[in-house]
Order: sequence, then structure tokens, then C-alpha cells
Amino acid sequence: MAPKINLMGLTKDELSEYFLNLGEKEYRATQIIKWMHQRGVSDISNMTDLSKELRESLSKKCEIRAPEVIYERDSKDGTRKWVVSVGEGDLIEMVLIPEGKRATLCVSSQVGCAIDCSFCATGKQGFSRNLTLAEIIGQLWIAENSFGNSRKRGERNITNVVMMGMGEPLHNFDPVVKAMELMLDNNAYGLSKRRVTLSTSGLVPQIDKLSKLSDVSLTISLHAPNDKLRDELVPVNKKYPIKTLLKSVTNYVDQCSDSRVTTFEYILIDRVNDSLELATELADLLKDFPCKINLIPFNSFSDSAYKRPSGNRVKRFQEFLQSKGYVVTIRSTRGDDIMAACGQLVGKVNDRTRRKERKKNKELIKTKSI
Repeated sequence: MAPKINLMGLTKDELSEYFLNLGEKEYRATQIIKWMHQRGVSDISNMTDLSKELRESLSKKCEIRAPEVIYERDSKDGTRKWVVSVGEGDLIEMVLIPEGKRATLCVSSQVGCAIDCSFCATGKQGFSRNLTLAEIIGQLWIAENSFGNSRKRGERNITNVVMMGMGEPLHNFDPVVKAMELMLDNNAYGLSKRRVTLSTSGLVPQIDKLSKLSDVSLTISLHAPNDKLRDELVPVNKKYPIKTLLKSVTNYVDQCSDSRVTTFEYILIDRVNDSLELATELADLLKDFPCKINLIPFNSFSDSAYKRPSGNRVKRFQEFLQSKGYVVTIRSTRGDDIMAACGQLVGKVNDRTRRKERKKNKELIKTKSI
């Protein structure tokens, strides 16, 4: 018997083509998308604006399946982390960060990462594979639906999505772009392009390609103001140095349909890139660039010799840049007690925890109406 088609892994155009091949109207694709993504329904038999015959036929051939949650934990600060199985022993992590009326979901795009930034735990585990569309958008589906609770039409739990989890999003170009299209689709999640952010280490050809397809918010993982230091921290800089990267980012911003300010992330590592001399270089580097700078104090993980700078050094770095006219924020460390902070995601749990959480989640799903 042929495996069932996972409708969560199809775009609107692909769904339209599927229904046309079945002899159905194209608008069936929009109906399915609304049920699946807007309302969070995964049981085709509950899609009441489809005929009974069509529902029965689809149920035999298709399914709606998100990745399997095997671990969920809340931080003392309200941050929630999920560890999700994507099959064959591969695990990824996703993180929800609530803040007032905002709820930001940090989404993974790969199992592991090939970029191997020296300050990031994800890169230290190596690269396994790219995630599929279903595995990427399924993370948002999980967070929105909290193990399958159906939502009323128009309700939305997640206000912002950042492609900043495990992996380099632009290394997995097509599935990431398709997932972001669904995030923006008013029949799916209806997020604005300013509330969907892609963070990249600086893959110049892919940034140029993205500028022709999308104008979501762009964040650049910079972390150093000169090529010598950035080569050490972000090895892809050896291929796409800072000057080339900034030219590509300028092109991306110019292609956007509205005025846009680029965010540059700068992880501050004690005695590595947090001196006032480097702050001066950074201010000079970006002086003609409409941007804001997000400082991220380093979050420790095992096997790293790097240390987090003192609060005074972080504040001094920020205040210097502010004196030069920059908008500079310091990212609050969220979820570090559950290893959910920036740079800490590794997608690992022990076997005992995995069995315990899987049993708990199955019991939760049985008690809820999907």
C-alpha cells in the first residue's frame, strides 16, 4: 500500500494541482488550508464544508501529520521548549518566548547545522539533513494548537516567527521559503512580513535569490566588525566576506516594498569581541547602513571555552554604540535554565525522558478533540 500523502507538506499551489488531478475544483485547496492551518484541524473527517464522499476519499489517501513532540518543558521565565522527532533518530528543538502581548516562536530549519559558528552548540553536533516543509511549518502548527486543540477561525496564539532555531535557513532554501509563504498566507497563519524574520549567517547568493521572492524581515548574524575575527567566529565569512555581505543586504532592502531597517545580531563573548576598539570598528562599518544592532550576551554550553562578558562590559559596548546614534538593544536571556537560549539548541534528550514524554503526550492527545 502506498504511503499516505501528508497534506501539511504541500503548498497552496501543490494542493490546487492535487485537487485538479482528482477532478475537484481548485478552491478545495483553500478550504483544506483554512481547516489545517487556520483552525488547527488534523482530522479530515471533521472538515464539514467538504462532501462526505470527498472526506472519505481523502482520508484513505491523505493525512495531516505534524512532527512528533517527545519533550516539552517550561522555563521559570515562561519560555517553552519542545524537542521534536523528525524520524530516524533525528531531533530538533523549537522555542516559544512570550513577552506581554507578543509570543515569538523560534523555528528550526535543519537537523544540526553545517555552518559551525564557534559560539553555537547546534553547529558542534554536525549536520544531519534539511527539514521538509511539513517539518518546518509543523513546528508552528504544534505551537499554535498545543497538542491538537482546535482553534476558532481567526484566533492566533503566535504573533511572531523567527527562523533562528537549529540550522542555517538559507541552506534549506525552498522548504523555508514555502513555509514562510504559508506563515504569511491570510488563509493559513496570516502573519505580516514584518513579523516573520529570517536570520542568516550570510549566504550571499541565497540572500540575492530571496530578494526576488520575498521581503520578510532579515537579520544578519554578524558578530564581528572585521573579516579576520569573523572568519574565526563565523567560518562562512571566508567565502562571503563582510563587504560582499553588506552589498547583498543593501540589495535585499532595496527590493523590499516598504522602508526597512536591517537587524544585525552581535553575540558578545568575553575578551573576544566585546572591546571598545571593536565597538568603534562596528560603528564605522555600519555608519551608512539603516540598521539596528541586537547585542546577545554569550550563552554557555558544554565543550565551549567561551565565557559570558560581565554586565558592565555589555552595557559599555551598548552605550558606546548608542553615543554614535545607533538603536541598540540587549537581548534578554530567556530559557537558559532549560537550555533554550540563543546558541544552546542541540536537539537531545536521554532515552528515559524520551519514553516518559512520549507516553505523556500520547495520553494528552487522546483526551483532546482534534
